[in-house]
Order: sequence, then C-alpha cells, then structure tokens
Amino acid sequence: MTAETKIDKSQIRHAATVIVLRDRWTSPRILMGQRGAKAVFMPNKFVFPGGAVDAGDYHVPLAGTLPEGCAARIREDSAPDMAHALSVAAVRELFEETGQVLGQPGDWDVPVPADWTDFAATGHVPHASALQFVFRAITPPGRPRRFDARFFLVDADTLVSDPDDFSAASDELSHLQWVGLDDVRSFDMPFITEVVLSEVQKRAQSVEPPESVPFFKNNEEENLFLRLRGHLPPD
Repeated sequence: MTAETKIDKSQIRHAATVIVLRDRWTSPRILMGQRGAKAVFMPNKFVFPGGAVDAGDYHVPLAGTLPEGCAARIREDSAPDMAHALSVAAVRELFEETGQVLGQPGDWDVPVPADWTDFAATGHVPHASALQFVFRAITPPGRPRRFDARFFLVDADTLVSDPDDFSAASDELSHLQWVGLDDVRSFDMPFITEVVLSEVQKRAQSVEPPESVPFFKNNEEENLFLRLRGHLPPD
C-alpha cells in the first residue's frame, strides 16, 4: 500500500480487495497471504491482497475499464467516480502485495505516478475489464481501522505475470500461496473473509458477473444486509 500523509485513519476509507481464482474448472484455488504480527488491522490473519484507495487512483488511466454491470452496482450507493478509483486501486494493490500484473502491454500516455513506476517497468498499463465486483462490506464500529471494502473476483488466467512468481511483491503479506477452496477454512481468517469465501465458492464456475452483490452495511446506527443491483441504461 502506498505511503500517505495527513490521512485520518480513524475514518472509514474506501478500499479494494482482489480475490484471484485459479483452476476454477478443476481444483479451484485462491491467492492469499498473511498479515504481519504487528499490523494494526487484522494482525496474523490470512487475507486476500488489497488496500485503501489512494487520491491518485482517481486519475490513473485504464486500458480497459470495469464491466458496466459491475460499475453500475458500485455506483448504486457510491460517488460516480468510485468505480474507476476502486478498479485502479485493485490493480495497484494486487501488484504491490503479490507482484501479479493485471494489465495490457503498452506505454503510458501520461507521466507515470511514483507508486506505479515498478508496474510500468513491466511494460504494461493497468487493465480492469477482467475484474468482477462480487461483495461489499463496511468494517463494524469500534475497530482500529475501518474500511468500506469492495471485493473483486478475477480469474488467474487473465494475469499477464507468472502466477507462481511473487518475487516482485512487497513485504506487506507473507506466506503468499494458492489455497484450495476445500482447504481454506483451516486458515486463520477474519470473519468477513469467511463470509466472502461462501460467495466465491458459489461463483467458482460462473464466468459472468453477479446480477446483484451482497452488501454488509455496518454503521453506528444499524447493521444491514443489502444487495446492490445497479441500474443499467436501456439499450
């Protein structure tokens, strides 16, 4: 995750989490790593790669954008530009924490931001059309960090990097590994990760984005379980 300044981390921050699914037709596996013991948020837990949206994510161009149906479901209860920023954050966080590249070969048409130089050095520009928005959850009150997290599912076949090469990963996640869906519940995971896994298991052999997205909306007033459906314009 990119270093930031002058951010009140007690406030709810938008975040993108990426669930990379491999061998979905034979023996489905997902990419996970372990957070450090000294991490303020979810120490020692096994999680999917992801992190908070940075201010620059709103301005990074994408070679391919999020499918319109997914973008519509994000916009249902978010600012109009949030779908783009979350898509960019998903690609960036996936690369930073695992070294995996979701991109398209090409040169950047704009100056490369400082936190994208290593990504650009691979010879790719970020590409988000393979991402599917599948889950949203807001961290309950009382936690040391709170995030409004959107979870994106992506097939490992759409990566342009070697899925077994984590040499370009940062040190934010350790023990990066592909975990079988049948074995994953033996790992020490946050509760919300277990909930999301149930959704992933249902979608493991479905290549189309979901028509509606579960939303765990936790705030100071109430806890709600909603479904985001989005509204596509007529043809």
